[in-house]
Amino acid sequence: MAVSTPPKTPYEPPTTPAKTGLSEIWSKLAGPLIMLGPAGVWLLLLLVFPTLVIFQLSLVENIRPGDVVIPDGLGNYLRVFETINLRVIARSVNFAIGTTVFCLLLGFPVAYWIAIMAPPKSRNLLLLGFVLPLWTSSLLRSYAWITILRPTGVLNSFLGLLGLPTLALLNSSPAVLIGMTYSYLPYMVTVLYASLEKLDRRLLEASADLGAVPPETFWKITVPQAKTGIIAGSLLVFISSLGDFVDPELLGGASSMTVSRLIYNQFLGATQNWGFGSALSMVLIFGVSIAIALLIRYGDGRPSK
Repeated sequence: MAVSTPPKTPYEPPTTPAKTGLSEIWSKLAGPLIMLGPAGVWLLLLLVFPTLVIFQLSLVENIRPGDVVIPDGLGNYLRVFETINLRVIARSVNFAIGTTVFCLLLGFPVAYWIAIMAPPKSRNLLLLGFVLPLWTSSLLRSYAWITILRPTGVLNSFLGLLGLPTLALLNSSPAVLIGMTYSYLPYMVTVLYASLEKLDRRLLEASADLGAVPPETFWKITVPQAKTGIIAGSLLVFISSLGDFVDPELLGGASSMTVSRLIYNQFLGATQNWGFGSALSMVLIFGVSIAIALLIRYGDGRPSK
């Protein structure tokens, strides 16, 4: 007599209870919070809170160390737009623009030669040698330029040996531009190199095969592809040089007052007007923030298609 066996049911794995809404949200946020939490706390304590304190001080006129902070208006910001202060701001912007232009004019040929023309095995070594000055202090580099540009310095001694007239460059605007260009040129070169090494060289070869002269190839092929690198390098140099303090202070003298030096005088100089110094700082922060936003928007470093 045949014995019937019950049909086998398919195996079903044990089900886990559904996560509650709170635990599901925590599981999604735990990883990012653990990874970004320390840096976020660091930025909050050393960037956001100090900026808020500076903004609060900027709303108090003629405040000095030890005074009670009672915001009372926008008088400090209105003072920023006085003629003498606008001249200082314009001089700072002119220094930043001049430094950016000189860095671009000097840095593009160097970056192009390293990325396109130099032997591939030596490119990293050449790039390292060019950015090597960044390993030294900016203060030390400025003092080196003082040694070169002073009336009895290296430059004038060399001109004297050649029978040429000496140059009074120290404590002048040209000296500031020389020092700032030297300080920020490696930044421009590295950014441009990162963009130029990604050039589509087939387009350069095709342009030469079609009879284009080198200047035409440069403006119609090379520059459009390196456009993002040019924008990124220019904005990086402009942002850095706009708030430079060391080079104008050591190489420019009293006639080269900039925003950073003016802010220093309000906090640590004889003036001791923290409210006005804070207002100048907020204006500088606002201007730099706009430049950083443009850098993030257009400075991805990829060659344009």
